[in-house]
Amino acid sequence: MPIRVQPIYPDFAAEIGDIDLAQPLGDQDWAAIDEAFHRYGVLVFPDQSLDGDQHLAFARRFGPIEDSAKGFAPDNARLRLARGIADVSNLDLEGKVWSPDSKARGFQLGNQLWHTDSTFRVVPARVSLLYGCAIAPVGGQTEFADMRAAYDALPDGMKAKLEDLVVEHSITYSRARMGYVDFGPLDQGGLGKVPQVMIRRSERTGRAALYLAAHAGRIYGMPDVEAKALIDELLAHATQRRFLYLHRWRQNDLVMWDNRCTMHRGRPFEDLRWRRDFRRATVSDEIPSCERRGLAVAAA
Repeated sequence: MPIRVQPIYPDFAAEIGDIDLAQPLGDQDWAAIDEAFHRYGVLVFPDQSLDGDQHLAFARRFGPIEDSAKGFAPDNARLRLARGIADVSNLDLEGKVWSPDSKARGFQLGNQLWHTDSTFRVVPARVSLLYGCAIAPVGGQTEFADMRAAYDALPDGMKAKLEDLVVEHSITYSRARMGYVDFGPLDQGGLGKVPQVMIRRSERTGRAALYLAAHAGRIYGMPDVEAKALIDELLAHATQRRFLYLHRWRQNDLVMWDNRCTMHRGRPFEDLRWRRDFRRATVSDEIPSCERRGLAVAAA
C-alpha cells in the first residue's frame, strides 16, 4: 500500500500515513516522502515506535547527522542520549524533571524564540526530526512559520534590498534575548559568530525563502541600529498568523522540517510539573549558505 500524504495547508505542512519508519523504506515510499518534504516543508508522522538507531537511520536518508553536543559538551561528557540525538527534554541525566535552577532549563528557554536550527554553525542544519516520546498534557506545542510564503508576500522593493544581505548569527544573540548569559568554559566551542545569507533558494523547487532566526544579531555592512530594526521587522512579518502551522503533539509523533525554508518555536508548558521527553536528530547542510550563494562576506 502506498503511503498517504494529507496536506494540512495547500503548500505547507502535511501528515504522512500508512508508513512505519522503524522499517527500511522502499524506493517508492522514499520518493514520496522526499517529494512531500520539498513541497510542504513540515511533515508529521503519527504513531511511530522508534529507538535511537531507527530514528538516526531515517534521518541519515537526508544527509549527514550533526553532532548536536559538539561545542557544548566535551567528548567524554555524560549525556542522557546518544551524541547523534539532541536532548530537548526537561529531564536530568536520571530521567527526572529538572530543578528550577537547572542550567539546561535556562538555556533551553531560548527554544521558545522563533529560530532556525544551527544557524550559529558555519554549516547550518538542513533537516530536523523531532520525536515525542513523552508529551505534556497541556501546552508544549511546536509552531512553524513558512518562510517561503513570507518571502512571497514581501514588496518587490524589500525583496531587492534583502537579496544579497549577509547576516551574522550566534547562539549568544538568541540566548541574550531570554536573559541567559551563563555560558561556561564547556560552551565556548559553540559561541562563534558566523555569516548566513538572508535569502535562500531551493535547488529543487526554485522557491525563495527568508532565512532568519533569533540567532541573527547584525547585518554585514549595515549600522547595528538599522540592522536590528530590519531583523525585527522581518521576524514580525514572517510570524503573522497567515504563515503559521501549530502542531499539537501526540505521543510518538515524529515531526520533521526543512530548516532552509521554515522557522519554529516551542510553546510554554509547566516544565517543573510535567515530564516531556523529546529527542531530535539534525541533518547538516552540505556547505555554508554564503558559499552556496557565492556571496563574499564583507569585513566586520
